[in-house]
This record gives sequence, C-alpha cells and structure tokens, in this order.
Amino acid sequence: MSVIDVKVPDIGDYKNVPIIEVHVKPGDHIKPEDPLVTLESDKAAMEVPAPQAGEIAEVLVKVGDKVSEGSALVRLASESAAKEKGGAAPAAKPDEPSTPKAETPAPASAPAKDVGGTPARTPLPLGVDFGQVHASPSVRRLARELDIDLTRITGTGEKGRITKDDVKRAIGGGSAGGGGIPEIPAQDFAKFGPIEAKPLSRLKRIGGPHLHRAWLNIPHVTNNDEADITDLEAYRKSLDAAAKEKGYRVTLLAFMMKACVVVLKEFPTFNASLAPDKESLILKRYYHLGIAVDTADGLVVPVVRDVDRKGIVELSQEIGGVSQKMREGKISPADIQGGTFSISSLGGIGGTGFTPIINAPEVAILGVSRAEMKPKWDGDQFVPRLMLPLSLSYDHRVIDGAEAARFIRRLVVILEDVRQLVL
Repeated sequence: MSVIDVKVPDIGDYKNVPIIEVHVKPGDHIKPEDPLVTLESDKAAMEVPAPQAGEIAEVLVKVGDKVSEGSALVRLASESAAKEKGGAAPAAKPDEPSTPKAETPAPASAPAKDVGGTPARTPLPLGVDFGQVHASPSVRRLARELDIDLTRITGTGEKGRITKDDVKRAIGGGSAGGGGIPEIPAQDFAKFGPIEAKPLSRLKRIGGPHLHRAWLNIPHVTNNDEADITDLEAYRKSLDAAAKEKGYRVTLLAFMMKACVVVLKEFPTFNASLAPDKESLILKRYYHLGIAVDTADGLVVPVVRDVDRKGIVELSQEIGGVSQKMREGKISPADIQGGTFSISSLGGIGGTGFTPIINAPEVAILGVSRAEMKPKWDGDQFVPRLMLPLSLSYDHRVIDGAEAARFIRRLVVILEDVRQLVL
C-alpha cells in the first residue's frame, strides 16, 4: 500500500502560518493540483495543492492550526492503493496518532533596544507567539497587527495580565495620558433602519492590518503632478496593435515601470527602506516593482522582478500573466515579496488624483489616475494634449518635499519624451 504524507511546500520565510480552510475530508478522491488547505499569511491567502491523484486517508490538521514548511497536512493513498482496498480509506498505523502533535512554540526573539523607555515597534516575524507573555489570544493578535512587542509591556490587568488598553497605550510611546488610539464607539445601527452584515473578503481581512500599520507608522505626504503623454500614447498604440496579433497587450503600465526605474536610479532614496533602528537607510541595488492588481476579493500587489533588465514587450507580457494569476487566486509568497517601489494605477476606472498608502517597508508609491484630453498653451494657442495625473506618496522621515517634487518632475520629463527610456 502506498500512503504518503503531504507536507507544506516551500512558502518562503513564513512560519507558523494559520490554516483558514480545509478543503478535503477522509475518503475524498482528488486529482493533482486540487486544493487541500488554504493558508493565510500577513498579506495574502495561499492554497496548498495535491501533488498527485489519490484518496484522502487522513486529515492531520484543522482550521486554526499553525503550520510551517515541512508540516504534514494529510495522508494520501495513491489511486492504485485505493483500488486495492476497494476505495476504502486506509487506516492510520497504531503508532501514528490521527491528531497532529502540537507544534513547539517558536522562542520569542530578544527584545529590541528600548529607546527612551518606549516599547519596541520593529516589525514582528509572522507567527511570533511572545513566549510566555501573560495575554489573551485577542491581545496577542492585536499586538501582531500593530507591530507591538508584548515582551516590552508591563500588564495592568489582574496578576499582571496585558490588556488591549496596555497595547493601545504602547502605540503612543507608553504614555499614560491617552497616547493610544481610542476605539470608535460601537453603535446599534439597526435602531435607525434595516441593516445587513456582510463579511469582509479574505484579502481585505488580511491586508487591512498591513495598511493600518503603514498608515500609523509612516508620516505620509503626497505630491501631485501631470504628464503630457500624447506622443507616448501614440507610440504605445502602435506597439499594441502588433501585440494583439500575438496574444498580449502593451499597456501604459509597462512604460510607467521603465520610467520609474530610470528615476529610481537617479534618486536612490526612493528605492530604499528605513532600517529597524530608524538610524540608517538601506539602499537597494535591485529594482523589483509592485503593481497593485484589482481582484474580485480585493487589492493584491504582486512584484515584477528586475524591471531594469526587461524591455517594454517583455514587461507587458509578464504584467498580463501576473494579473491573470492574481485574479485566479494562484498566488504564492514569492509573488508578493521583495518589492522596492510600488505603482497603483486607477487609470482604467477614473479620477483625477488620490493618496496611495505606502506599501511598507517601502518608502514611496506612485498613484496613476485616468488620462484626460485638456487644452494646453503652446505659446501661441491652446492645443489638445493627453494629460496623465500622477500622485506620489512618500515617507517624510526619509524624503523631503523638495526631493519628492524633483522626483515626480523628472518622471514627467521622461514620460513626455519616451526616447529618454533608452538613454
């Protein structure tokens, strides 16, 4: 009888990732690539597929369990083994209990240096359980969402238990004078009229805490400008006409990515991250750009790697493939990791500008709105020109307003003269 344990494959740097869905039960017949379980990282959900066809002999995990690379998920009998048994699910061996052993909690990392007596706010590793800290699961979850190290907090609850109020006070640097962020008071909306409770999508529940952290920790400033892309759009359309015959499209986004890389090389501060100690800047010598993709479940930001080494045609083909992959939910941790700068485009929808939230630990993000024909003065008369609104959000701890204005102005110049992309 051929029975194998199907284990969690390589999921990058993630550890102790919670299981949010189990798709199979003992006796199920599955095909290769059928989903077995769904895992939830801090940015996205990912499915673990079946490596081969067979019958589920035993499910070794349940919703809420936390797993890492190599953790056993199910026992799978091959189709041939299932036929030998007449389709019955093989029983577990006597010395192999049907319930998985609890994983040994990862040891808590050493506390970061306490600067000025405030709790450490450095990013916490996924799945950190804070060792033997005296706090409830809901308090631990809140601390992870806000990047608060519970080992640095003295609890004010019974027997030193850490409460939600203790965590909220830590956001404001541990001050007792209401430095934390108060909750919005709950209301009974039903007393005002009919209501309906609609659960947030999985992606929104996952991405919400990440966006909240970024907004709370980063002083956002947004600079707005617009570029005349009349000539660029004419060139793009000529490339796109030929691309359609080959099964792909050439979009403005590919040109935006190439132009951004040119400017990022001239302004390396924008292609960087603030060090955890907040005393230095980590400059990145690679150019992996995140592109925000609108899916039915919410926003996903896959990363296109080595944009500086790829041409417009290659980027257009890759963008199309990545976007389709995201919309089908076939994402992996590697698809959303390692970005150095992000672009969020609403050009296909509309609007004249917005404030994109920085995708921490990046320090800047470019928002692109819908291009519009406008009358522009050429010195003698008004002429119709296609103008593209741009919105650059940046981390004011790292980038000042003058530098941001120069960055977006340089980007405008390049977009208005596409020949500069090859210089």
